[in-house]
Amino acid sequence: MSNAPRLTALDALHRSLGATMTDFAGWDMPLRYASERDEHNAVRTKAGLFDLSHMGEITVTGPQAADLLDYALVGNIGSVGVGRARYTMICRQDGGILDDLIVYRLGESEYMVVANAGNAQIVLDALTERSEGFDAEVRDDRDAYALIAVQGPESPGILKSLTDADLDGLKYYAGLPGTVAGVPALIARTGYTGEDGFELFVEPQHAEKLWQALTEAGAPVGLIPCGLSCRDTLRLEAGMPLYGHELTTDLTPFDAGLGRVVKFEKTTNDGRFVGREALQTAAERAETSPPRKLVGLIATGRRVPRAGMAVIAVGGADATVIGEVTSGAPSPTLGKPIAIAYVDAAHAAPGTEGVGVDIRGTHEPYEVVALPFYKRQK
Repeated sequence: MSNAPRLTALDALHRSLGATMTDFAGWDMPLRYASERDEHNAVRTKAGLFDLSHMGEITVTGPQAADLLDYALVGNIGSVGVGRARYTMICRQDGGILDDLIVYRLGESEYMVVANAGNAQIVLDALTERSEGFDAEVRDDRDAYALIAVQGPESPGILKSLTDADLDGLKYYAGLPGTVAGVPALIARTGYTGEDGFELFVEPQHAEKLWQALTEAGAPVGLIPCGLSCRDTLRLEAGMPLYGHELTTDLTPFDAGLGRVVKFEKTTNDGRFVGREALQTAAERAETSPPRKLVGLIATGRRVPRAGMAVIAVGGADATVIGEVTSGAPSPTLGKPIAIAYVDAAHAAPGTEGVGVDIRGTHEPYEVVALPFYKRQK
């Protein structure tokens, strides 16, 4: 088997634009085209164009598709209306998070599960295994789609110039079939940047035509191509978790502060779903003995915290470890280094003083804040 990274349908185009490429979850992906800061700021103030074709699409169809997803995932998927989407998770029997997902209901008995690139095979295998006994088919559709996202305040106007689909009627976390620049697409109003925007699922053969049309339509209002690097700082400012950082198999959704995605009230399958017992225990534990909480940290200095660094309580002669940084980067919007970290509940309240990060032996002071760091004005 070849270990060479997979290429998206837009690979040659990225290279022609001078992109710096990187191996990400087994895919060769654009990290940046020019300045990460410029790309980040374009999405916050104008618009950015992303190739997200590394994401994993899995189609679930059949009379019991909803029952299967209600059993396999922690959310109440049967209650999702046609044309709507839901953020959810797939967990192990012990409650550990295998991945966070977006599930689109495309039809009465057709769903599309979108997994993170690095977990797509794991999710596919788990859904296939859990489908036993259900009248439903799980299909690997990773090669059937290219995924292009246009994000930022100018994105609705850009897309409107290329489609007659009802974008005004398209709510957040919804999707509708339409034609964009003559290309058949599933148009979804979702994203991972904290801005308004759209994700366009198309056949790979149409990806380049769509990218070029969006580039031309967006040029007058400042749209530029954007890589994975600014996608990370955008999602960090928006307080959105990243699998492998804020979410892992060592954590349950309740440990991650996302217990709201677990729906114990589901009635399908007699209320059974994978991980239910372990998750009920985790929910009770979170009530009586709060786990570490996910918080934001803003630097008072210039040094940038990185994942894995210890969060400490500074006071007296000793510094006590009270948590760990899961993601950190300079924030272009705030103009300061920021981090997301799990910290002990006693130190998690916004404004808590005496908190620092151990950056290579130096205790750098940080301010504890509520997430997200950035929220767009509606």
